[in-house]
Amino acid sequence: MYNRILLPTDGSELAAKGVDHGLALAKALNIPATILTVIVPLTGFALQGVVQGQALDSYNQGIQTELKELEALVREKAAKADVAIDFVTEIDVSPASAILEAALTRNCGLIVISSHGRRGVSRLLLGSQTSEVLANSTIPVLVVR
Repeated sequence: MYNRILLPTDGSELAAKGVDHGLALAKALNIPATILTVIVPLTGFALQGVVQGQALDSYNQGIQTELKELEALVREKAAKADVAIDFVTEIDVSPASAILEAALTRNCGLIVISSHGRRGVSRLLLGSQTSEVLANSTIPVLVVR
């Protein structure tokens, strides 16, 4: 049915629910999973002038540290679940676009993603990467809440 599952994560507690669910599903189906993190480039007014170099260096260093910690945690979970994984990091201003692209390029048959389940004004103000993935995906998407 599925050959590989894509598990996007930002390292949050909510995203961990999606990763945990996806790893359990991958184990049950005896298939590998791709863990995806998306780095959104630092942009905007803060990057103008002299601040740019300092802000980018600090941002990049912080991101690299967080990614190493996240990768170690997810690799430990995958090992306990006996699931083969690969860990991919993409840089994109749109995490949803990066998720959809990674699913296609990695030949994933399913995306397992978590969602806050926001509605109304809070969804409009905060946006929803999960909603964008659902609206634009050509492969099945399983949403974990």
